[in-house]
Amino acid sequence: MQNTKAYIMLVCASLFWAGNFIVGKYAFLTDIPPLSLVFYRWTLVWFILLPFTYKEIIKYKDIILKNLPLLFLLGFTSVGLFNSFTYLALIHTQVINASLFNAAIPAIIILLCFLFKVEKTNKFQILGLIISVLGIITIITKLNLDILLSLNFNKGDLIMVGGALTWGIYSTLLKRKKFTLPLLTLVHVICTLGLISVLPQFLYEYTNGQVIKFDINLVYTLIFLALFPSIGSYYCWAGAVSIVGANRAGISLSLIPLFSTIMAIGIYDEKFQFFHLIGAILIILGLLLSNKEIKNA
Repeated sequence: MQNTKAYIMLVCASLFWAGNFIVGKYAFLTDIPPLSLVFYRWTLVWFILLPFTYKEIIKYKDIILKNLPLLFLLGFTSVGLFNSFTYLALIHTQVINASLFNAAIPAIIILLCFLFKVEKTNKFQILGLIISVLGIITIITKLNLDILLSLNFNKGDLIMVGGALTWGIYSTLLKRKKFTLPLLTLVHVICTLGLISVLPQFLYEYTNGQVIKFDINLVYTLIFLALFPSIGSYYCWAGAVSIVGANRAGISLSLIPLFSTIMAIGIYDEKFQFFHLIGAILIILGLLLSNKEIKNA
């Protein structure tokens, strides 16, 4: 029952993060500065969560203070670096490229978990990972090798690789330490410390003349980013990792490019083609193999 709950949470987290790529790209097309977007997004998240968590934060203040360095590192790598890298990358590269590099996160998690002896990895998990990545590549390249070969490592691509690495570090650290904090409180603490780490980036952008313009489109953008890719996804991800582990949870990130494709079809009126079907089958097969591996471990 717990595993079923974790799977649902992982699907939701991937869906919300897929929306982050779509809306994030839209934000930059409307001249919203990337680091300001990160700052205001997580500031809104902070205020939304506060009424629900302030009592628990006071109650568990000793645990929070005891684990403050680790909690700050979690906030810095997830809220600070990953989000900043993602939005900066989308300025210089396409969503298709960012999604492809995002697909490398499960491999990074598996590698980090192995290096730091957080979790064991076996052949089913590795095979599931490979098949899932093949499914992602199928969708992103449209079964056209030229598209894959034309992915030159421009500035945005390199930034997104850095983002994938920081999320892998965050997930590995999250699994390595079992927190006794309520999940929503943990998310708020990570948000708070991550927001502190984003502040210098925001001030740098602001002093260089990149000032955000407040209008109705920005309001809608911030509300969506705060409720779904922020609170919703982080809550689901942290909860699922605590149940099934970082390795198995990492495999589910393969769903993000799949969901991005589906949303692009609906938003941009793209056609569902044969390569979409093949990619979806490969991703689902990879997820099933990954689950079998954990159950038999």
